[in-house]
Amino acid sequence: MASLENGQIRKAEIGKTTNPMVSGLLCDMYQFTMAYAYWKAGKHLDYAVFDLFHRKNPFRGEYTIFAGLEECIRFTANFHFEESEIDYLRTILPPTCEDAFFQYLQSIDCSDVKIYAIPEGSVVFPRVPLIRVEGPVLIAQLLETPFLNLVNYASLVTTNAARHRQVAGNEKILVEFGLRRAQGPDGGISASKYCYMGGFDATSNVDAGRRFGIPVRGTHSHAFVSSFMGLEEITNRSLQYSSGRQVCNDFVSLTQEWLRKLQAVSSLRGYFRETNRSELAAFISYAMSFPTQFQALVDTFDVLRSGIPNFCAVALALNELGYKSLGIRLDSGDLAYLSNETRKFFCIVEDEFAVTGFKELIITASNDIKEETIDALNKQGHEVDSFGIGTHLVTCSAQPALGCVYKLVEINKHPRMKLSQDIEKVTIPCKKEAFRLYGIEGYALLDIMKGENELAPKEGQRLLCRHPFSESKRAYVVPQRVEQLFKCFWAGNSGLPQEPLPSLTEIRERCKAQLKAMRSDHLRGLNPTPYKVSVTASLYEFIHSLWLSEAPVGELR
Repeated sequence: MASLENGQIRKAEIGKTTNPMVSGLLCDMYQFTMAYAYWKAGKHLDYAVFDLFHRKNPFRGEYTIFAGLEECIRFTANFHFEESEIDYLRTILPPTCEDAFFQYLQSIDCSDVKIYAIPEGSVVFPRVPLIRVEGPVLIAQLLETPFLNLVNYASLVTTNAARHRQVAGNEKILVEFGLRRAQGPDGGISASKYCYMGGFDATSNVDAGRRFGIPVRGTHSHAFVSSFMGLEEITNRSLQYSSGRQVCNDFVSLTQEWLRKLQAVSSLRGYFRETNRSELAAFISYAMSFPTQFQALVDTFDVLRSGIPNFCAVALALNELGYKSLGIRLDSGDLAYLSNETRKFFCIVEDEFAVTGFKELIITASNDIKEETIDALNKQGHEVDSFGIGTHLVTCSAQPALGCVYKLVEINKHPRMKLSQDIEKVTIPCKKEAFRLYGIEGYALLDIMKGENELAPKEGQRLLCRHPFSESKRAYVVPQRVEQLFKCFWAGNSGLPQEPLPSLTEIRERCKAQLKAMRSDHLRGLNPTPYKVSVTASLYEFIHSLWLSEAPVGELR
């Protein structure tokens, strides 16, 4: 089953997976035991259709952002087994497994597989397949765990990022700070990528910035401030003006002069008298290193009595030399109160010394921030411009996993259905197409699935939409716009047109546009309105007729 030449070109264009640990062996053991059983039974080439979907939206919300598709396609393009991997499989499978099976495994790739999916960055809902995999059942089965691994966390953290963006609003700057708290290096790299996709502006993760072109942000920690003992440690005191035409020979003295001016302002006397000089030394030293990007962490000792006055003295000295500072970061304390008082301080400084733009300096908060923290700050009233968010964002502490599943829905054109006493676990059989229907106001009304051979919904055409399992839940819809959700992202050697993989920036923009197309009541954090996922009347009838034919009939005695 060797790849065709154009398949090889396509593979080269797509590239490898981000994580080199993602290989053909990234499976659960049962995939290989099933693979041998398929092969032994002569079923390994049976044409199968699998749906990858989620059963429930995360974080008690009503939407999910689909992510991880690019990595799935990269995995598919590079799918194969190295000789050393085959050798390992021989050691873990029973010795009764025939040698011809291992030879077969070493020959396979995904040339005979087709993958249809909703575009990455889309708003998606339970039961609607995110990915549809078609191809030989043995190979399609081996894609199960890798695909779930690549989609579950990616979609979860992207959704978490989007929810933080929703509650913060579009005007705030959001920076992902989670690398040190992430679940290992891969969790950290993935989190940075998918948080950016979900609407964050930047990351502190330098490696993620290099890999994905994400803007990188960072200043200094408390350790830098604590490392200074006093102003005498600053030996080189000269700093060039921003114009480059002259030099300030003693920037330390200039800063001390500005600090004295601040101490003399009557409206600031309620804030401070004397500041911590070792902190002032650290700020001066950092400012001389980065005069065009000076931002200070101001809570090492006391925010309002030391950190803010020291920052302002340094910022005013820089301003005199033609530089504009960025702002401050708060990492502890009452963020609403401290940000409001800091803004007042900045406003007094601008008015007192006529320094244009000083009152707009950025206030960043990074004190164990989570979605609920931002919501609470919004209700209290605050002056935070930027949030640095780490632990709760990248670990998704509010929910540890998304729970996507991968289910067989058709084999050799025969629909298959998993039954369960738990309705949530009953699958929707057969190869399906999915569409999003939009209403008069331009918002999405519902998603609807149809059988492969049914006519597609049309704009302006009345359509009966039914809940897959509840007989009484149904409604007529006259869509103003119809969006087909599935596109072919991997055509194998079929010759079908194949969608190019979009850039991270394009996916990020899609995510923004998709969220704008949803009604706000579906997106709100508290008691969101459920979004409807429906099937056509024909598919509804087929589901229930198949259900009755597959379910055993009980007998009472």
